[in-house]
Amino acid sequence: MNILQRLKEGVLLSDGATGTMLMAMGLKKGDCPERWTLTNAEKVKELHSAYVQAGARMILTNSFGANRFKLKKYDLQDQLYQLNCQAASNAKEAAGGKAFVAASVGPTGELLKPLGPVEEAEAIDAFKEQIVAVADGGADLILLETMTDLKEATLAIRAAKENTDLPVFCTFTYNLTKVGFRTIMGVDPDKAVKASLEAGADVIGANCGEGMEQMIPLVKEIRRSFDGYILVHANAGMPRLVEGETVYDETPEKMAELVAEILDAGVNIVGGCCGTTPEHTAAMAKAIGEWKDKNK
Repeated sequence: MNILQRLKEGVLLSDGATGTMLMAMGLKKGDCPERWTLTNAEKVKELHSAYVQAGARMILTNSFGANRFKLKKYDLQDQLYQLNCQAASNAKEAAGGKAFVAASVGPTGELLKPLGPVEEAEAIDAFKEQIVAVADGGADLILLETMTDLKEATLAIRAAKENTDLPVFCTFTYNLTKVGFRTIMGVDPDKAVKASLEAGADVIGANCGEGMEQMIPLVKEIRRSFDGYILVHANAGMPRLVEGETVYDETPEKMAELVAEILDAGVNIVGGCCGTTPEHTAAMAKAIGEWKDKNK
């Protein structure tokens, strides 16, 4: 059974943060999180396992920034294939057949021409080499996440569709502005949905940017444009800077209180992003169970 078949059976719980959790586990500020795939593989697998034990049935690989542009900043570009392939393999081992493995693929971190230096063909090649590597490592699906540029997102979807036979998910990062929800590149949910579907995405949604409370009206807006599967990975509230450190205040209990409302709004896959922990996942697992009981 692939994940699209599983979604026909009902709501699926995803995992929580990777980056902020690795920092809590010892990742130094400014270091490359993806490097841990090779240097601290057991800790990464320990994190994956903690999410599975907490009830997550989809876990994300530690490969978000493992593209040629970002890895070059750490002089790791020559290890791109190994990092991505191993990231999927680590997650697959930790999943133990209990959870689907979503290959986390983030933006390139560069602007496309004419705003920046990157040609469309170069961006497609960068996504292709990363996506092929995580697919080779055993990923069950490709999750293109934290997208803000519509063109870049559609190029990434195209690269995934043309080079794998895996389901392709795409989530954008929105913030609530005076004119509604928008990405930092000015993309609204309706445009993101329509362009992603046209490019071939199987599941669409939102991650990061907002806490669970703000995700609820966002989901309602997406649902007005789309009757397919929606994925949401919410932050543990809005970040605050405390003595130079980023802090997320939303407790597992608070996030769990909002789960029923976001499921009622039409979400099919729900999980956490920055600041969330296995404790958040466990609380959401309990809330999903209660919601299912009430909606039998």
